[in-house]
Amino acid sequence: MEEAFYRKDIEYFKVLLKHDDFDIRARAVCILVEIAGEDAVEPICDVLLNDPNALVRHEAAFSLGQMGYAKAVDALINAMLNDESQFVRHEAAIALGVIGSERARGALMKALNDESREVRESAQIALANLDYLAYSRQKGSNSISRFARLTGG
Repeated sequence: MEEAFYRKDIEYFKVLLKHDDFDIRARAVCILVEIAGEDAVEPICDVLLNDPNALVRHEAAFSLGQMGYAKAVDALINAMLNDESQFVRHEAAIALGVIGSERARGALMKALNDESREVRESAQIALANLDYLAYSRQKGSNSISRFARLTGG
C-alpha cells in the first residue's frame, strides 16, 4: 500500500474502496483525498452512500468536508438526512457547513429536527457557518476563507 501511495496510484486505491476489510477501505478514502484531489470526490461519495460500515461512511463524510468541493453537496445532504448512523449524519452536516454551499441550507434546516442531539447541533453549527459566509459575501469576499473552513465544524 505504501508503494502505491508514493506512486500516486489512484486506481489501486479506488479498487481498495471495495475491499472486504473496513479498515483498508477507510485508509483508501484518506489516501485518495491526499493523492487524487477532485478526482476522488465521486468514488468517495459512493463510499459515503453505499459502504456497509458506518465508520467508513463517517470517514468519507469527513474527507469530503475537508476537500471542500461543492460537487459533494448532494451526497452529503443525502447522507445527513437518510443515513442510519447518527455519527454519519453528524459528520455530513459538519461537512456541509465547511463546504459552505447555500444549496444545503434547506436540508440543514430539516436536520435541526433530527432525533439525535449531535446531528441537530451539527446542523446548527453548519447553518451558522452558512450565515457567516453569506455575510462575508455581502462584504465583497467571494472565496471561502480558511477561517470559515476551520470554524465551519
